[in-house]
Amino acid sequence: MALSYKTRRRLSLVVLVFGLPAYIALAWWVMSLFDRPSLWLELAIYTGLGILWAFPLKAVFKGVGQADPDAPRQE
Repeated sequence: MALSYKTRRRLSLVVLVFGLPAYIALAWWVMSLFDRPSLWLELAIYTGLGILWAFPLKAVFKGVGQADPDAPRQE
């Protein structure tokens, strides 16, 4: 099922405003459960987690910054 342009825009806004901060807090909390690793390992973990969140949401963000393809063209 393909999402419409407006739905993708609204969903991407919700993800960025609510989902991303929640994901950051969750990653931070999970990392606090363990002893602090070395600086380079910690940097690698946070970098990996920072990239990992975007892959499942790629379809939501694709084309959101472009003009609405369904809107009537004004000439």
